Amino acid sequence: MTYEIDPQAPADIVRRDFLKRLSAASLAAWGCSAPRMLLGDQAVKVVHPPATADACIVLWMGGGMAAPDTFDPKRYQPYREGLPVADMLSTFPAIDTAVDGLQICQGLERIAEVMDRGTLIRSAVQEDLGSILHSRHQYHWHTGYVPPQTVACPHLGAWMAKLLGPRNPVMPAFVNIGQRLEGVGESEELKAFTTAGFFGSEFGPMNLPFPEDAARSVRPPGEMTQQRFVDRNRLFRRLVDRSPSRQYLSDYQQESMLRAMDNAYRLLSSEDRQAFDISLEPEESRQRYDGSHFGRGCLLARRLVEAGTRFVEVTTEYVPFLHWDTHANGHETAARMHAEIDQPIAQLILDLESSGMLDRTLVIIASEFSRDALIEGVPGSTATDQATDKVDLVSEPKHYGLHRHFTGGSSVAMFGGGMKRGFVYGKTADERPLVAIENPVTITDLHATIMTAMGISPATGFDIEGRPFYVTRDAKGRPVDELFAASV
Repeated sequence: MTYEIDPQAPADIVRRDFLKRLSAASLAAWGCSAPRMLLGDQAVKVVHPPATADACIVLWMGGGMAAPDTFDPKRYQPYREGLPVADMLSTFPAIDTAVDGLQICQGLERIAEVMDRGTLIRSAVQEDLGSILHSRHQYHWHTGYVPPQTVACPHLGAWMAKLLGPRNPVMPAFVNIGQRLEGVGESEELKAFTTAGFFGSEFGPMNLPFPEDAARSVRPPGEMTQQRFVDRNRLFRRLVDRSPSRQYLSDYQQESMLRAMDNAYRLLSSEDRQAFDISLEPEESRQRYDGSHFGRGCLLARRLVEAGTRFVEVTTEYVPFLHWDTHANGHETAARMHAEIDQPIAQLILDLESSGMLDRTLVIIASEFSRDALIEGVPGSTATDQATDKVDLVSEPKHYGLHRHFTGGSSVAMFGGGMKRGFVYGKTADERPLVAIENPVTITDLHATIMTAMGISPATGFDIEGRPFYVTRDAKGRPVDELFAASV
């Protein structure tokens, strides 16, 4: 399937067309037979590397986190009426970190204190996908593939769930925290990549949009007795076995669905489910995660990884025109997001370190792209400018900030999991355009690096209805060896 975008088409029309095509492709893939792992050939030799990490936590800055206002500060201009927009590179001054010579933006003081525990990539780049829609770039980042595809692509966490499984057989291998999939804008786009794709439902995410309510998700309802819970599970399996809808599913999908039910039943019957109850955390510890939605998600992620979950994603939540989606009031919004993420991320790193888990837990801070005050995409892109306020001079606070979607250079922070400590990789230009000028890292190679850390070859592939499909696109991902503390 090919997919071309009319650069003149309105964003909402492009989005609807994209979803229609994606839905058709997903339905075509739903009845596929069991994915068969490819053992490699002369072109692609699969040799799994030794793992440097056993678990992975992605801290997702949904909406487009501006690198010049977070991890890659540039020339600072404070707010003033009459400020030329062309002079806006960073709207926060730089502050020192625990790493000599490394600065990040004001507002991230706690994260600055733990930067000596991790690696900072300042040269991540995203592809020009035509129209720069959050949905397309989020899909690309989370699956490694540009939508739509002829098969339903698995999320990064689903690959780990399939190939590695949970570290504790009772715990779900893949948990998604903080993102509502109903009742928010672009919910269908979010659902499109928050899935196990052709692997089947047993490898999909357990979605926990509200971390404070997570305990209710793993508890038998109401005052139900254990025996009634057992009986209901047995009856439910019989209903599923006899359901007319099963005729539309392959044997593999049917077996996968039943295994998913078994996994859920085992969790609800186990004491390990207490890991989902953040109210059991000591009050002092809970306060250190500062009580925000994202902070509670970080606390829950730590508890789940401690209990044996393999992959957890915690998001600031993508909602159009909110949070990191700064189409107006960019500086004010970024300041609020700094306050939301700073303490919880630093505390997560410190807690994992104090428990001895950071060395084998890979923590990643990332977003779908960066932002700029003038450029949509990269220089020369034909992408439609989606900024809501297009002015040459700042005349009120809402103009002050970085409002355009910028794909030419962004930042990714990685802690633990075998990465170097206190290391900076890559560079963006000091003056606009702020593109990556040293060691650019594509999403394909970033995924290869993550998978290599987890002990998975980037060339790992499956046969899907006669078509090879790889963990990195076309098996071309190459890990960035310079990021690892030891040779891989």
